[in-house]
Amino acid sequence: FSTHTPPPPMLRSLVGSEMCIRDRIYTHGQNPEAESVYYPITEIPIPSDIVLEVGGIEILPDNKIAVSSRRGDIYIVDGAYTEDPNDDKWTPWAIGLHEVLGLSWKDGWLYATQRPEVTRMKDIDGDFRADIFESVSSAWGINGDYHEYAFGSRHDPQGNIWIVLCLTGSGGASSDFRGWCVRVTPEGKMLPTTSGIRSPGGIGQNHIGDMFYCDNQGLWNGTSSIKHLPVGGFVGNPTGNKYYELTDAIGERPNDPKSGSRISVEREKIPELIPPAAMFPHGKLSNSPTGIACDTTGKFGPFKNQLFVGEQTMSTVLRVALEKVNGIYQGAAFPFRGRFKSGNVAVRLGPDGSMFVGGTDRGWGARGGKRFALERCHFSGQLPFEILEIKAKSDGFQVIYTEEVNQASAIEIKNYSISSYTYIYQSGYGSPVVDKSTPTIKSATLSSDKKSVHLKIDGLVKGNIHEINFPGVKNLKGKNLLHGVAYYTLNEIPSN
Repeated sequence: FSTHTPPPPMLRSLVGSEMCIRDRIYTHGQNPEAESVYYPITEIPIPSDIVLEVGGIEILPDNKIAVSSRRGDIYIVDGAYTEDPNDDKWTPWAIGLHEVLGLSWKDGWLYATQRPEVTRMKDIDGDFRADIFESVSSAWGINGDYHEYAFGSRHDPQGNIWIVLCLTGSGGASSDFRGWCVRVTPEGKMLPTTSGIRSPGGIGQNHIGDMFYCDNQGLWNGTSSIKHLPVGGFVGNPTGNKYYELTDAIGERPNDPKSGSRISVEREKIPELIPPAAMFPHGKLSNSPTGIACDTTGKFGPFKNQLFVGEQTMSTVLRVALEKVNGIYQGAAFPFRGRFKSGNVAVRLGPDGSMFVGGTDRGWGARGGKRFALERCHFSGQLPFEILEIKAKSDGFQVIYTEEVNQASAIEIKNYSISSYTYIYQSGYGSPVVDKSTPTIKSATLSSDKKSVHLKIDGLVKGNIHEINFPGVKNLKGKNLLHGVAYYTLNEIPSN
């Protein structure tokens, strides 16, 4: 497609960022050559007769994985964990389903979130092909609109599957509960859970079982972001809120936000409004965020319990380190790994620390260049010099590194820079960057273990992204950070 002419609606990308500026694709802060030293990528060959277009990935027993396709097929892959492509074996588990964008394995059943329902399947004769198909729930609405995607989670600690339902055409709500997150219980009951969704690209949970999803830039979304999904919450887009009349499960319909305002302002008026946990600056860090994976193993390098987010347009994976302040999730987003082969949609971490990433470029296209791909990224064992996480303080930020830093570089204020900005909260599509300011870094104090620095800052802005650059910070070997930029979304400023 032309980089300036939108493709026909039926061919648009499932992740729905509707990239208005496809010709402006950046990899801000990415250094793929250096990244490969710490996190090499192995491409998993796809048989020539399979059009994969990955929509979901799940880990199975005995070092097997299940991979689903936007085309409605599910395959079992044996040999995906190895470096040898010749030992891979692909077996069709099920063919002819309807756009599977979520997989979960539980108690010998493989659960698939299709566009119209959650289905569970079981192999009873040991040939890795499904023999039993059971409909678990199909209680939400669906029509022929191309954009009515349904992304399903893995089972939460209570055994529920969470499903985020995209708006009709990404801007309307022509079918029941479009623009909502719903839960499907183990008994098959559908529970309306969270309203305010626009165009999700993926869903996943953190290490304690709280659920998050990625919403794409568009109506009521000035930029893409990762958002928390609390029961009874409203995450920003009021288009589907008319369906409160169909449920009494989570209270009354919240007040509609005022277009042209700011999320931080509307939060004061709408108690149910949940701000993005981390905003992803459009065109800099992300255009189409997708699947979410959490490293609970500690085998994927130093980032245990952090979230990894697929990015379809830029063919990258992002990293997000969150904290809770005053009961609200917020935190920093970082570049992590670039140069995947296609547009990343599904991201899943295995028990050995392998990150399986798969995607497609059908629709809007992706930087990677391949129509579809399946890849494995793993930790090489060499520790990258990175910003591990950032914590908000009443007077600035605490920056924690993966290793000791050079003292002289760490306490020099000129080795840091910071800017603050946000986006308009409006019914129109996207937003320019607004409310720019330049907070002042007053001091940089190194901790006794030389692994963290307290940046004392004047001019923090509640509700804004704080973009922090680290051009001069070095480790004890004199090396710069692998990724010297962080984007912290400051929903709440802690008290002293």
